[in-house]
Amino acid sequence: MELLKELTIILAFATAVVFVCSKIKIPSIVGFLITGVATGPFALKLISNLHDVEVLAEIGVILLLFTIGLEFSVRKLMRIKKAVLLGGSFQVFVTIAAVFFIFYFFNQTWQSALFYGFLVSLSSTAIVLKIMQQRSEVDTPHGRTALAILIFQDVIVVPMLLLTPIIAGKAQVSAAAMGYFTLKTIGVLVFIYICTKWLVPWFFHQVTRTKSKELFILSIVVLCFSIAILTYLVGLSLALGAFIAGLIVSETEYSHEAISTILPFRDIFTSVFFISIGMLLDVSALLPILPLIAGLTAGAIVLKAFIVVTGQILFRMPLKNAVQTALILCQIGEFSFILFKTGMKSAIIGKQEYQIFLGVSILSMLAAPFIIIASGKISESFEKIPFLKGLKKGRSPVKSDDASILDSLQDHTIIIGYGLNGRNLARSAELAHI
Repeated sequence: MELLKELTIILAFATAVVFVCSKIKIPSIVGFLITGVATGPFALKLISNLHDVEVLAEIGVILLLFTIGLEFSVRKLMRIKKAVLLGGSFQVFVTIAAVFFIFYFFNQTWQSALFYGFLVSLSSTAIVLKIMQQRSEVDTPHGRTALAILIFQDVIVVPMLLLTPIIAGKAQVSAAAMGYFTLKTIGVLVFIYICTKWLVPWFFHQVTRTKSKELFILSIVVLCFSIAILTYLVGLSLALGAFIAGLIVSETEYSHEAISTILPFRDIFTSVFFISIGMLLDVSALLPILPLIAGLTAGAIVLKAFIVVTGQILFRMPLKNAVQTALILCQIGEFSFILFKTGMKSAIIGKQEYQIFLGVSILSMLAAPFIIIASGKISESFEKIPFLKGLKKGRSPVKSDDASILDSLQDHTIIIGYGLNGRNLARSAELAHI
């Protein structure tokens, strides 16, 4: 009963705030963050049990990543594997190195300087993908590159969590433990391949034969959560597992039905996620040091954007796309909160730094929707700078959907819909050499 009451309070408050935001043309994510700050324990104190809200928020992230996986596919993921490995590793490791040297210069210990590098290197998967979906930009060159880097970040956060207690001197990892972790990961990948190839298509075929919409919804939710939990047990994140589950379902003919089924649930729970982030912030404690928070936020945004632009230009991405990708990824992400808690337990950093970090993170998140929306115009303005003319042309590490193939096609047939009749038509066309 208490959870239902608190959920009703935050959703009702969010409805009013987001309505006002829509009238003054402010992104809804900003409204959700404001709702969290206002209803949380440091402001109006309408919500007392943060743990239950955080559980609902985690469900929101799982469903968000699941729908992203549904709208993507294994084929598209393989197409951006170069961007995942090269673009992702460049962005993460160069950011860690840059932040490390900056904090070490200001007399931080090497452990805390390295840990701050971990925190700043991560971007917000939830915010970026939410806005990119709303703007239908997930499948653009800058959208696919941003997604590739985010995938790498979601994977690399696992080693960061493992390393944090080690660099603090609180734990040790043996070769046997690392070997066991590797074996578990390989086992999960093999299981996922089997699911994609045989189990899931067969399972959904049996489910759809019953013609029960309720059974289909239950099957989608169970599959999403089951694979998310499986990856979590191996040591990877729940969000990454949900993304993989979406990829598996995307390879079946039921992906569009699955998306339409899951969207309403996703929107409700992801709203709770952004609200829960806002609830962590103690505004009264940050007001005296607001200039410091603003300066650190601006510094983090500029540093991350510069590193992403540099990396993408080195990988021969056109200047406009490189700048747009950088502006999309320049905020600090939600996985940084999880990582920060690990750092506090390991005593790398203290509680005083926690609120400063929260202020910087949430301020960057508040700025993120405006920066992403304006990224197109900002990137175009960079192309007009005379001394950057030589960087306009490039070759994106993320290939487009082979648009050049369209130029060579003639007398071909486009089949829209690949159900029973679509498949029969495709077979007939193949036999007729069309």
